[in-house]
Formats: sequence, C-alpha cells, structure tokens
Amino acid sequence: MEIFLIRLLQFVLAITLLVFLHEGGHFFFAKLFGVRVDKFYIFFDWKFSLFKFKPKNSDTEYGIGWLPLGGYCKIAGMIDESFDTEQMKQPVQDYEFRAKPTWQRLLIMIGGVLVNFLLALFIYSQILFWWGDTYIPVKDMTLGMKFNQEAKAYGFKDGDILIGTEKKAFKDFSADLYRDISEAHRVDIIRDGKPMSVNLPGELNLLGMLKADPSFVRPLLPAKIDSVMAGSPAEKAGMKAGDQILAVNGSPVDSYNEFIDLLGRREDMLLSATTAADSLKARTVVIAFGNDTKTDTATVVLTPELKLGFYAPNINSFYKPITIEYGFFESIPAGIKYGWHVLSSYVDDMKYVFSADGAKSLGGFGAIGSLFPPMWDWYMFWKMTAFLSIILAFMNILPIPALDGGHVLFLIYEMITRRKPSENFMIKAEYVGFGILILLMVVANLNDILRWLGYM
Repeated sequence: MEIFLIRLLQFVLAITLLVFLHEGGHFFFAKLFGVRVDKFYIFFDWKFSLFKFKPKNSDTEYGIGWLPLGGYCKIAGMIDESFDTEQMKQPVQDYEFRAKPTWQRLLIMIGGVLVNFLLALFIYSQILFWWGDTYIPVKDMTLGMKFNQEAKAYGFKDGDILIGTEKKAFKDFSADLYRDISEAHRVDIIRDGKPMSVNLPGELNLLGMLKADPSFVRPLLPAKIDSVMAGSPAEKAGMKAGDQILAVNGSPVDSYNEFIDLLGRREDMLLSATTAADSLKARTVVIAFGNDTKTDTATVVLTPELKLGFYAPNINSFYKPITIEYGFFESIPAGIKYGWHVLSSYVDDMKYVFSADGAKSLGGFGAIGSLFPPMWDWYMFWKMTAFLSIILAFMNILPIPALDGGHVLFLIYEMITRRKPSENFMIKAEYVGFGILILLMVVANLNDILRWLGYM
C-alpha cells in the first residue's frame, strides 16, 4: 500500500505540474493579445469543482476539478471542450479569441505545447547539470549477454559482448540498444575474445523484442546469492550468501537470467492448478546449489509468487558505472539533444500503436503511474516528468479535433484559404475529437485493468 501511495503522489504531482504549465502557456498568449480567459482549471470540473475562486476585478475563475483527464482554459469566443455555443451566438467582442488575427490565435493554441516541450528540455538540462549522465557502457559488460531463442536463431550466443551496429557503437543497456538492434543490418560483438559480426535483416519488430518473455537480450548475471530472506524457502534449504544456483529440477543454470526463466515456466502449471495438491506440485522444485567447497541439493516449496527468497547481486556489483558531468552551460545543449532524441524515438515508435500488439500495449493512468519508482527519488521523478511533458506536447499537437493540434489544423486551413470553417462544423468536429479521446482513454485504462486481472 505504501508503494502505491508513493507512486500515486509522484504521478499526481507530475501531472498537476504539467497540466498547470500547459494551460499556463495558453493563458500567457491569450493575455498577451488581450483575449479574455473565463476559466483556468487544473483537471475538469464537470458538474462540480473541488476548489475555485475568482479574484476581485478579474474576468478569470481559477479552480481545480475532480476529473483528472487534463485541464483547460475557457477562452472567450472560442469553441472548445466546454461546448459553450451560447457565447458564440452573441456579437463578436474585441476581447474574444475569434476577433483576433489568425497568427495570434495560432500562438494561443500552440502555447501549451510550446511550454511543455521547452519544460522537458529544461528539466533534462538540469538533470544533466545536477546528476550528470551515469551509465554502464555495454562494451564493458564483459560477462556478456543472455539471449532468447529468437535472438539465437539470428546468430547470437549467450555470453556475446555487444559492441555496436554498422551505424554506431552501443552506449548503455536501454531501449535505445533494442532500437538500434531492430534497425541494424550488422551487429558487432566479441565472442570468446574474438571480434565477430552477426547479420540481421534491419527490420526486426521492436515491440515484439521488448515484449518477449524471456527478453530478446539481457545482461548476463551469475545466479549468485547476495543475501537470503529470513524465513524464506532459500533459508530453510540451507542456502547462504555467496552460494550459487547450479540447477533446477536437473536443468543446469548458467545465469540468474536462466534461473528466473526456469521458475517462470512453472507459472503456467500454477495457473492451471485445480487442487491444493496441483498447486503444491507446481511450487515444489529441486534446487542444486553450492560454492567452491561444497555442493548441496534440496527440495523446496516456493512461495505462492514462485519466489525462492534470496537477493541476487545488483549489476553494479559486477560493473562500475561511469559518470559524465556537465557544467551549467554545457548541460543546456546536452539537455536539448537528449530531449530531442527522446521525442524522435517516441514518434518513431508510434507506428507500433496501429498494430494489434501495439493496441494491447496502450496504458492508462495505472501504467503511467507504475513508471514512477516505488521509493521517492527526485532524479527519477524529474526524468519521468520530463518524459511525460514530451508525450503531452506531442499528443496535444496531433491534428485531432478537441486537441490543440486540431485547432492548429483548422487555423492553418484558414490562413491558406482565407476562410474560417463554419461554427457548426467546428462544434461537430469538437464532438468527434472528444469522442475519439474518450475511446482511447477507455481502451488504455481497460488494458490496465485486464493486465491487473492477469488477462493480458
């Protein structure tokens, strides 16, 4: 419960900040050009609001809604998500959105996206300034990698040390490494101390690589016990820190990765169990373990979560991370470069959304919240906030009615043709766009529920 609350608090704080600044971008340009803003809300206040106030001599009501689906500025003389058509029937006033030149209206509409994008670049710059860039170079992972059967079919072998592709060297073990491999025609490796290359088609399915279980590639880590949990099956079996798992039910274990895979295969047995005896059988395994001086075998009953109850050494126990530090002025171009890379990678990966697996991968509030760490970590909080800011900017500029990008599309049409779309058309487009957004939100959050229930 504590982990849930910590993640929830981080998620709410990040979203509140991003929504406030996004709407603040619209608000700034509206006020700059003398457009009246009737409402400024964080979250939607459908039917009622949690908090609201209107300063004396101000035209704007400020508040917090109860529906956490974003926020809005209700700008006078504009057809938006408030669907206030009565105002549009009145004579045009100088302070209204519709009375302003097209270029001013365009800046008002892109104000939120602009703020979110610049905010992300600023946060990334500050992350590099305060924390630097810490990572373990892939080429230094001398124990090599563990590959699944698909990867082995292309020519990889467990223990291969990854160097790079025909385009560039690998940096760290991250989604970028997967992306580089998926697009590569050649991957350079070191196998048994000798440089070699593995030829690839150059068009592997990135989403499939990331979702595969076991993963396409993972750092190979020894199945060594760092510490044993009190009262766990591992402690009852006599396992101690420094021991190494050698086999599970007679199947040799060459790495911690292999150990996790072997236990994971018993999950299907546990799910199909219909009696207590079936469940006990699925959880019962024979473990061979030992060290340099002795080897033991024990029959153990795993926990209901199929855990043995020990901690494996962290990857930092085997490799020393390096840190690249940045001065304040150095961090600015580095942060811009990093933010632009995040955006371009996200845009490139959008093509997978239109596949069946991509649709299943959509996540709602639960999926986004789970990306935050289970303990409060300012570094990860700001990194996730910057990432969400990039996503918010990109999603809002999509040419979908009801989003900023939809309004921008119609304004560009107006600038080119010198004709405004009719108010009736704009109202219908707003309804259609809002319907699309609600549908996407329902699908994304339904996926979260199905994953939580174990159906996906």
